[in-house]
Amino acid sequence: MICRKCDEVSAQIAADYLRRGKIVILPTDTVYGFSGIVDGRHYSFHTYEKICAIKRRDEGKNLIQLLAKPDDVKKYTRDVIPNFLLEKWPGPLTIIVHTFAEDGNFETTAFRCPGDEWLRKVISLCGAPIYSTSANRSGSPVLDNIQQIKNEFGKEVELLVDDGDKKGGLPSTIVSIDESGNLKIVRQGAVKIEN
Repeated sequence: MICRKCDEVSAQIAADYLRRGKIVILPTDTVYGFSGIVDGRHYSFHTYEKICAIKRRDEGKNLIQLLAKPDDVKKYTRDVIPNFLLEKWPGPLTIIVHTFAEDGNFETTAFRCPGDEWLRKVISLCGAPIYSTSANRSGSPVLDNIQQIKNEFGKEVELLVDDGDKKGGLPSTIVSIDESGNLKIVRQGAVKIEN
């Protein structure tokens, strides 16, 4: 199914698909991305595995999790995130923090609170974070033309939300926080961070 982002009910439609464990392509504040609801206490749809299969990506790599509100990150980590970083949310900044793994140990998870208000509404309606990773096959360029995305992935996803072409969209900047609270710039993107 294809719907237009400008349609009044598009956020509700997208959230309905996501809550049912479907993989969708959504416009973000950077580029188009594959999304699925993050499995957790309330969901077990194996959306991570489904997205990796579509992208033809190794399952060992983590996917960014999108949050509805900046403060939501505090539900998942005890890391102290500097205020100057949190002040850049909502926006194209991804922060990698330590989270609890199911085995009781720590793992790292990448979170972003996107700058797009529509997308934050979708996440809020889901009641859980959603995965996001660029709409392309692993190792291939990111697709920024909506027709190319339809042609390449239209039969592999349940829903595509059309917001026109996303020419020249920069990916998010990625920073990580180590156990000592030190910052490392993993990728400079749309938001400039000084080391």
